[in-house]
Amino acid sequence: MVVHTNKVIKTLDDIMGKVRDGETGVRGYVITKKMEFLFPYFGSYEKADSLTYLLLDLIADNPEQTKRLKTIKKNIDRRFEILRYSIKSFNDSNRQMTSAMQLLQPESITIMDQIRVGILSLEREENKLLTEREARMNSTTNAIGTITIVSLVVAFSLLFFGFITYMQVSKERKKGEQDIIKYQNQLKNRIEDLDKVNTELIKMRSLEKFAVTGRIARAIAHEIRNPLTNINLASDQLKTDIVKEDENALFLFDMINRNSSRINQLLSDLLNSTKFSELNYEKVSANTLIDETLEEAEDRITLNKVKITKKFDPHTGNISVDKTKIKIAFLNVIINAIEAMEGKENKELTIETKVENNKCKILISDNGDGMDTESVGRLFEAYFTSKPKGNGLGLTNTQNIILNHNGEISVESTKGQGTTFIIVLNPS
Repeated sequence: MVVHTNKVIKTLDDIMGKVRDGETGVRGYVITKKMEFLFPYFGSYEKADSLTYLLLDLIADNPEQTKRLKTIKKNIDRRFEILRYSIKSFNDSNRQMTSAMQLLQPESITIMDQIRVGILSLEREENKLLTEREARMNSTTNAIGTITIVSLVVAFSLLFFGFITYMQVSKERKKGEQDIIKYQNQLKNRIEDLDKVNTELIKMRSLEKFAVTGRIARAIAHEIRNPLTNINLASDQLKTDIVKEDENALFLFDMINRNSSRINQLLSDLLNSTKFSELNYEKVSANTLIDETLEEAEDRITLNKVKITKKFDPHTGNISVDKTKIKIAFLNVIINAIEAMEGKENKELTIETKVENNKCKILISDNGDGMDTESVGRLFEAYFTSKPKGNGLGLTNTQNIILNHNGEISVESTKGQGTTFIIVLNPS
């Protein structure tokens, strides 16, 4: 249900994006009279129309949402009708703005506002549904907790009764012992089941948070790249229009292009750190993999005079991972730990491996200054960093890689006492 709601919201964002593409393309064409500005417009109506019908199928069980979407579709059809007329009128008048086009501008603005308001209304309703579904999930969790407490009380009561019976009736001793063992196993099984449910809930919430982060990243990238394209096109046009070469102007054009490329690269890094990717699995020893990662970080370790303490469990065995990507994740954590100890005299990085619940558990600890609770809670958020030169995407990418491997990553930190990263991976 959560995935369905997120898909509806993403489709709404995509529809709005295609309408903006069409409007931006026509506006750029009218202003510059260059056909390349129409590229975003071509096919935008067909894509918006296709997405609208897809969305109608997704919300077919909600009459109110369906009604709103049909109203939005009428406005979208009218908006593209005006855009088509504007292009024709503009071309027929030798690429000059006509009075008919000017008369249609107020209606165009009104229609776009109605489309935005309609889509926002649909998104608000979907977010409301998402909140209700989370509330039901929390209610289920509370019910599980209550059942567990009652089960514990019942189990301990039965244990006590068995003990009294054992003391009072010697001939029933063997039967009483068997009952106690049975109830203890039941209690253990129920506690284990509760732990599994809690673990799955935590993992599901992490995945949901990561999915929301990815959706926001895609929306930001879409909103920024459209104007960025226009900036690059405008810059290229201005550069072409300069008849006499001017060193200052060329320097400024180079600055615009260089910074545009940097913004585009930052967007690409953000998208890559918040999307799932294909993995090339292979069986490899966890201890060997960490040793190879430490070799790649050897220069940093030596330069910062960091003491490495290894506590490897020889029975850890092999894990099934994408070796290249998992080494990137380990390297990000190790580098983060080294940087956290900057300014310390006795820097020590401790790496421990062990088997727990049939899974490989890796603990990477530093003796740096540690973090407060707020920083720990936001550590994997995109662009969150306390480093003056960091971009805040390293640990986001690390979390992405671990989640891709169906693993878990968490952090324990105490202010003034250091930080420990805990990574759990599945065996081969």
